[in-house]
Amino acid sequence: MKIAFVGKGGSGKTTLSSLFIRHLAASRVPVVAIDADINQHLGPALGLAEDDAAALPALGAHLPEIKEYLRGANPRIGSAETMIKTTPPGRGSRLLRLVEDNPVYAACARTVHLDGGHGGHDDRDTSDAESAGDDTARLMVTGPFNESDLGVACYHSKVGAVELCLNHLVDGRDEYLVVDMTAGSDSFASGMFTRFDMTFLVAEPTRKGVAVYRQYKEYARDFGVDLAVVGNKVRDADDLAFLRAEVGDDLLVTVGHSDWVRAMEKGRPPRFARLEEDNRRALRTLHERADATYERRDWARYTQQMVHFHLKNAESWGNAKTGADLAAQVDPDFVLGEREQHERRERLPRPAAAASAQPA
Repeated sequence: MKIAFVGKGGSGKTTLSSLFIRHLAASRVPVVAIDADINQHLGPALGLAEDDAAALPALGAHLPEIKEYLRGANPRIGSAETMIKTTPPGRGSRLLRLVEDNPVYAACARTVHLDGGHGGHDDRDTSDAESAGDDTARLMVTGPFNESDLGVACYHSKVGAVELCLNHLVDGRDEYLVVDMTAGSDSFASGMFTRFDMTFLVAEPTRKGVAVYRQYKEYARDFGVDLAVVGNKVRDADDLAFLRAEVGDDLLVTVGHSDWVRAMEKGRPPRFARLEEDNRRALRTLHERADATYERRDWARYTQQMVHFHLKNAESWGNAKTGADLAAQVDPDFVLGEREQHERRERLPRPAAAASAQPA
């Protein structure tokens, strides 16, 4: 399951995404977390010391290797240099799975130990066992927007590696990718906003908070984005009534003051089990809502949207930048997910009745 947390700057989306990641890990759900915000705060929110968070390898710095790995033996992609952030997979491409070992995770992912807020990360290559439980998560980051980027780079170029990985990801129901997105409507600078099964928009009970919600919903309207609002910093019945009036049925749950979060922000979080019950209940509601979207997953539409944005980017700037016709990268007979679903069905034991019907 692919989950995005969005919202205006200061709304608390990084805090909420970190709590959701902790909830999943405590529930022994395999989880990969990506910090795709221009302000890189997800690592510290998951308990890392500032120095450890700053030392995490940036996805953008490994983009050439990521492209080369994902290209695989796809005959439609002549070289990694002609791949752009929207290049879709096709037959021969290498696909990513959340619970596996691969060169992308080896280079860019680090295991973060969450239990009790002890923080710290393990620089060794992560393994399936590590990411499948024990209150751990794999963490990847785009990297900060630093001084050398000023005046010469757009931050969205840094999240290109995230979009490329999402385009090549085949994920299942009981495994989660959680992305802390960049603030406000900047998420719409690429097609990445369509790459998620569920988008949680964190909104404060203020006019600015709900303005971002209206803008996001308007932009996402034609793309089938599953959107739910998480009301944050809700203090009283008046705050709740305001959000209900402004957001309506899209308001899924609200979160109020948390002494646990305050301790976490000071770098001294207690064990996650001590998070207030109201807030734990809210996280369970998010989990249930996200899980329910699996039944509505449409791999064909997902692939079509991927191709749509790739062709737009190719015409707008990609062809000129690479000197290639990037429309030719589209494999018209490829639908992401179908092959993996077929492989899973083949691995499952056949029902007894069906097995007995087979000739001896």
